[in-house]
Amino acid sequence: MKLYHYPLSGHAHRVALFLSVVGIDHELVNVDMAAGAHRQPGFLALNAFGEIPVLDDNGIIIADSLAILVYTARKVGPSHWLPTDPVAEARVQRWLSVAAGKIAYGASAARLITVFGKSFNAEEVIGRAHATLAVMEQALQDQRWIAETEAPTIADIALYSYVERAPEGNVDLSGYPAVRAWLRRVETLPGFVPFQRTPAGLEA
Repeated sequence: MKLYHYPLSGHAHRVALFLSVVGIDHELVNVDMAAGAHRQPGFLALNAFGEIPVLDDNGIIIADSLAILVYTARKVGPSHWLPTDPVAEARVQRWLSVAAGKIAYGASAARLITVFGKSFNAEEVIGRAHATLAVMEQALQDQRWIAETEAPTIADIALYSYVERAPEGNVDLSGYPAVRAWLRRVETLPGFVPFQRTPAGLEA
């Protein structure tokens, strides 16, 4: 497998993290986004949206981080990572939607301002981030994993990267002890790989 990757992308990190945790051999192919490599014809042939990550599994091309998580979870076979029980699977899907929406337009967007100089409204996106974290904090009061499962799922992997690096976007995690405990649980998973840090926001 090849994973087209950018070290400062939480979308790319969540996939690299999952591949490592489940022990799938893969090659990281860094895409120089600062130089516009993601807009070149060769990369656009892999993903017409010009976005990373992209997975190349012996010619099977899967774009979008959450699609890659689902694909690889199914590829490793039946497991706790993506339950087949309808209720459990729906709970996982619910949090994948949170990762694609509320996290993307909250904690991730806040980090894009400080790390990449994007022009989002900081007050607005930080407010969204805290609203999402408050829901996560409540959900994690009585459960170890976000989708109410006994073991971690791809929902935990999907949410981890941008929540853990939220302080880079000036989102303070100190008021969310259950969320911080959950982050530490993810970090104890065998094969865990950290998300590259930057001196931005509250981390400066």
